Amino acid sequence: SRLKPGRVTYAALCDGDGFLIDDGTIAHMDDDHWRCTTASPSLHWFARHARGFDVTVTDTSEETAALAVQGPRSRDLLNDATDGAVDGLRFFRVTQASLGGVPVEVSRTGYTGDLGYEVWLPAEKALDVWDALVGAGRRHALQPAGLDALDMTRVEAGFILQDVDYYSSLRAQVRSRMSTPWEVGLGWTVQLDRDPFIGQAALVASEKSPTWQFVGLDIDWEELEALYERVGLPPHLPAQ
Repeated sequence: SRLKPGRVTYAALCDGDGFLIDDGTIAHMDDDHWRCTTASPSLHWFARHARGFDVTVTDTSEETAALAVQGPRSRDLLNDATDGAVDGLRFFRVTQASLGGVPVEVSRTGYTGDLGYEVWLPAEKALDVWDALVGAGRRHALQPAGLDALDMTRVEAGFILQDVDYYSSLRAQVRSRMSTPWEVGLGWTVQLDRDPFIGQAALVASEKSPTWQFVGLDIDWEELEALYERVGLPPHLPAQ
């Protein structure tokens, strides 16, 4: 209720027992229009809980394309490509723009931990917008990158990934595989002192005693190499 139009928030979707179903962003596009992004299909979850509310829930996955423009030159690049539309756009805000003649929405969000933006557009116009971005990016050293590179940046930034760092409670086979927001570093997304919401009572009970928690490990390669050398082994780390 406090998220004004043009703003984006990060949210945890929990079941009645306080376990994570998914995490994602919620953007307030205009007065009566919100867009939620999640890691896995969640239409059934929203539809189930929409009963009794004056709301329409629509899955736009097939109609919507998204391009991530990330890195220290991303603002300059997008300003060139949109006639300055992102100049002054603050963190977790979204604005309307035109890119390559295509109406788009640009949010200052991303999965890299760096300065970055995500461009949302009609899927049938994705190639046109891609070409326009690549054209504008020639003077900014733009480098196309795929999911492996994105996965590396999100690990460096400490961002979590479903089915890697946690399992959705709707698909976890045993209870011990389920996670609360407190356990995966998403406690900051949970506001307990507010109107009732799904999983609230369970989250209140589990806040003070999470079973486990994520921490960041800074591994010194030279020290690790020395440990292996002491026992006559070459350094080896499990790929996963």
